[in-house]
Amino acid sequence: MVECGPAPAQRPILEMHGITKRFPGVLALDGVDFSMRRGEVHALMGENGAGKSTLIKVLTGVYPRDAGEIVFDGQAIAPRSPLEAQHLGISTIYQEVNLVPHLSVAENIFLGRQPGRAWWIDWRAIHEKAGALLAGFGLRLDVGRSLASYPVAIQQMVAIARAVDISAKLLIMDEPTSSLDEGEVARLFDIIRTLKAKGVAVLFITHFLDQAFAIADRLTVLRNGALVGTYETAKLTRLELIGHMLGKDPAAVAAMEREKASPAAGAGKPLLEAKGLGRRGAVEPLDLTVREGEVLGLAGLLGSGRTEVARLLFGVDRATSGNVRVGGVAVKLRSPRAAVRLGIGFCPEDRKSDGILPDLSVRENIVLAVQRRLARCGIVSRARQLEVAEKFIRLLGIVVSGPEQPARTLSGGNQQKVILARWLAMSPRLLILDEPTRGIDVGAKAEVERLVEELSRDGMAVVFISSELEEVVRRSHRVAVLRDRRKVAELTGGEIDEQAIMHIIAGGEADA
Repeated sequence: MVECGPAPAQRPILEMHGITKRFPGVLALDGVDFSMRRGEVHALMGENGAGKSTLIKVLTGVYPRDAGEIVFDGQAIAPRSPLEAQHLGISTIYQEVNLVPHLSVAENIFLGRQPGRAWWIDWRAIHEKAGALLAGFGLRLDVGRSLASYPVAIQQMVAIARAVDISAKLLIMDEPTSSLDEGEVARLFDIIRTLKAKGVAVLFITHFLDQAFAIADRLTVLRNGALVGTYETAKLTRLELIGHMLGKDPAAVAAMEREKASPAAGAGKPLLEAKGLGRRGAVEPLDLTVREGEVLGLAGLLGSGRTEVARLLFGVDRATSGNVRVGGVAVKLRSPRAAVRLGIGFCPEDRKSDGILPDLSVRENIVLAVQRRLARCGIVSRARQLEVAEKFIRLLGIVVSGPEQPARTLSGGNQQKVILARWLAMSPRLLILDEPTRGIDVGAKAEVERLVEELSRDGMAVVFISSELEEVVRRSHRVAVLRDRRKVAELTGGEIDEQAIMHIIAGGEADA
């Protein structure tokens, strides 16, 4: 571990020592040490599940810690709620705006601390102060309008203005730029630099590497609930940071030579062609082609835009630019229903929230996407449902007591297979797999990867998204690399290896 200690003149405003947090069956934080200096911008980095959110929730009183101590502004603290943490001078701005949408902008900024006396509220003062505060952020708004009437980016800036006006000593920003465009990000960074000059410590949680290097003085990396290290930004390369986040030694990765046996890409006809496809605030316009019998890998760190691309291709989110052709025919992907009719299936990243229906049986989960096809005179026969369910239980080796077993009682790997079975039952032309191996054991991972290979061999097009670079390299005929919501490169055949992908994610650096 590399730890950069503060100079004597830079007494930390925050010190967290040996922070441990357990949940049933999970060690979320394992003796983590973390510190921040006054007037410092400190980026907290790590992949999904690294422990970033848990550390922040322990600090702000959402979760009680199981071990360790927290010293803030020279005093030991143990906040029991975010409000108590706020009273101590620790304010948090979350990725999803945590304000009251039906109240006005001014009411949201001064909620709980309105100027006035007893039962009387000085509305003129509220509006004047809110307008002046937002003007300092470069925003000229009608503060009497409801917050919900403004776009998410403006709501995010209002949340920041409220937090700053509370006079926080430590301001935590959890993915604050996720809904902002480049101009709004630049404005936010100007605000952060102003806060820094006033001595406010800013903890900046982000998955955007370019932004972390642009604004942070130091970076702390967590992985699997443990501290990897704290580093001076100016002394760290992007490739080194990615290596720390992914658990890879950049020097070792550079020395690796991988053999990849796979058929040449491009043998099949183009199935899906996207030109200039994008969504404002989610992913920049990009071109993407997926061919019959091809596995197209989407590589990049969390937050790079991989899932956003998948959601556009399946019609979960509507594109604000570009066009799509399926089988050479121009189509409109306005909803998942439209995508399903075109023969597109989608296994989402979060199988618990967006994939499996836990209270339904395995049978009901599997036949969900093919009910219309199975129906006769508007009625779906139970015998036909069982026939389809049992076929895919056998085909995928789903471990169940029977088709009527509730899906919630299955292991994670078997739940993942049930979702796969659902889409395979509709015989899709294109199957989008977003993190299909996340949270499942090694054996189940191998089975999912084997299935992907077999599907492509049988002519199905597959879009394969995984945070595990080894999986992307092993299974993809082509790899589109995304960074900061943009497609920045495309690799084919022998070009595909971990070293190449890591260099591209790091911005093309060749110094490691």
